[in-house]
Amino acid sequence: MTQSPVAPRAWTMQRASGCPFDPPPAMSELIEKEPISRVTLWNGKTAWLLSRHADQVAFFQDERVSSDTTLPNYPSTTAAAEATREQNRAFVFMDEPEHNQHRRRFTSDFTVKRTRALGPRIEVIIGDLLDRMEKAGPSADLVTSYALPIPSLVICELLGVPYEDHEFFQGASASMVDTRSTPEQAMAASKELAGYLGALLESKLSHPGDDLLSRLATGFMATGESTKEECVNDAVLLLVAGHETTANMIALGTCALLQNPEQLAVVRDGNPQQVAGAVEELLRYLTVVHMGRRRVALADIEIAGQVIKAGDGVICPIDLANRDPEVFEDPYSLRVDRQARRHLAFGSGSHQCLGQNLARTELQLAYPALLRRFPALRLDCALNEVDFRTDMGVYGVHELPVAW
Repeated sequence: MTQSPVAPRAWTMQRASGCPFDPPPAMSELIEKEPISRVTLWNGKTAWLLSRHADQVAFFQDERVSSDTTLPNYPSTTAAAEATREQNRAFVFMDEPEHNQHRRRFTSDFTVKRTRALGPRIEVIIGDLLDRMEKAGPSADLVTSYALPIPSLVICELLGVPYEDHEFFQGASASMVDTRSTPEQAMAASKELAGYLGALLESKLSHPGDDLLSRLATGFMATGESTKEECVNDAVLLLVAGHETTANMIALGTCALLQNPEQLAVVRDGNPQQVAGAVEELLRYLTVVHMGRRRVALADIEIAGQVIKAGDGVICPIDLANRDPEVFEDPYSLRVDRQARRHLAFGSGSHQCLGQNLARTELQLAYPALLRRFPALRLDCALNEVDFRTDMGVYGVHELPVAW
């Protein structure tokens, strides 16, 4: 068994140095050669790395596994993440029963029925943005003009956050997920965003609306069922996760489709079922949460012939699991007609992404609307000139110059 460094920036920079949509080749070899390995982290600590789909699913669903970032050997991604782990303890970093007690407060807002009901409003948002692009065209940065505003506007309306503050919260969010941020920079951004949302929650107590933050404030904070700090932590999570991942999927997915014209045609011209299937394949193929899901074993667990000891940190790089040939035939090809719903882009088990139904709805509407409005859409630079987010906790592109 080898032991190798897995510093986040080295990992992601390798990814972008070859095919920008694939995990680095050295990592991909682990699926066949070394399904469980020991890796060295940025701080000199070690953790286990699971590469195969089946092993990751089994691990995610094991009740002897913890998501608690405050545990001693939790494999933090960076020094900044280590410094802010106490401050940013939202429900995704809790174990049962505490995790479910917090999570179920929001489940009704993110059901399939609820998110599909948002479809007409999302279509209006998309149409307005496309109108502005067309008027300002014939070129644009797809990130700032389209990919980022869609989920930002949607999550702002759901939460009750004023969209006019988007430059502030998007900037704070970017600092929090930037692997280059110092602990001081990440802490400052986290505190600023927490202060902003804390003040907003306070204002909802006297002026509630029909939004999620109002229900948090009046239904949990005011009653004492949750502290203000707990409500703020959950609000930060929902706001940051609600726009970061989907925005990057829209931009990166468009970039990938432009490199695969036959696959693009299916998304542009397909029926809703074909588009839905294509979105699942794009989620599998791109896997924008590329730093690996991280956990700590609470008991000795045997996987792939190795015993993970209680207290050991474990990394599950879901981008590797989504390339596992045992689950996905020809996994390094983008094939939008494949059955890809077994992908782990949203995780697995009780911590599977709460907002996955909303993300699917946004993506299923955003891709075909863009491609139908601009059938001649193309990259306005060479692929190797695209600024990929090798330095961020969520993969994607910083900018995507397009023309039509």
